[in-house]
Amino acid sequence: MALVTGGGTGLGKAISVELARAGARVVIASRGESHRQQGIAAVQAVGGEAIGVELDVRQPAMVEAAFVEAESRMAPISLLVNNAAANFYTAAEDLSVNGWNTVIERVLTGSFLCCQAFARRRIPSGEGGSIVNIAATTGILGGPGVAHSAAAKAGLLNLTKSLAVEWAVDQIRVNAIAPGVFPHADDDPVIAAGRPGGAARSVPMGRVGRPQEIGWLAAFLCSPYASYMTGQTLVLDGGRSLHAFVAGADFVAPRDQIAARAAAPANPGEPE
Repeated sequence: MALVTGGGTGLGKAISVELARAGARVVIASRGESHRQQGIAAVQAVGGEAIGVELDVRQPAMVEAAFVEAESRMAPISLLVNNAAANFYTAAEDLSVNGWNTVIERVLTGSFLCCQAFARRRIPSGEGGSIVNIAATTGILGGPGVAHSAAAKAGLLNLTKSLAVEWAVDQIRVNAIAPGVFPHADDDPVIAAGRPGGAARSVPMGRVGRPQEIGWLAAFLCSPYASYMTGQTLVLDGGRSLHAFVAGADFVAPRDQIAARAAAPANPGEPE
């Protein structure tokens, strides 16, 4: 059984659906009832089985309660996908402490708390399991306007490696996915507004990612096909993070890029 944080909307919903297609029963863990219901409906639409549990990943007591409820209603959780996150564009000099803490707590602290709750169950059982952390390419490369999110994602990538080597003896595999640009219907308006209208033009493959493609990769990492893989981060971005610009191209100051994006109208992304 798989527990997916933030599994009722956007990329989390796509992951939940593809895990269900692969045969997993899915727990949709989210703060909002409407989000949980969306995830359940999406899983059921492909013939899968799902339940919802309330979860704010920043709260240790809620994390523990979510695992207890999920396992009492269905079965032991053997797969965990840490997808819950938060992000917004802002210049680093304008970032508030509250904004910084909110993102760090949801991305990094919340993922750790869920990993810990998972391991505390799987280690005594001796049955192993798989954790997939959803990071971002900014966690590898950094990025203007997202210092808080990039730092949190970088921490998540290091956490992935640290937990992987610590829990390998317990047959708990821990891997991460670093997606590039993946527009979806549930995009946060702040993030959508910050995305350039021609996002596909910045991708060597000539298109943005499709949500189900993250779901496919997550399902692979959770499956026996990846049984000897742990501590790895797989980049899924159509080559966008590679050195793909012509030498000598004009440099645009990050704060000018941020200002231009903030002034742009909201954009739901490129058509799939």
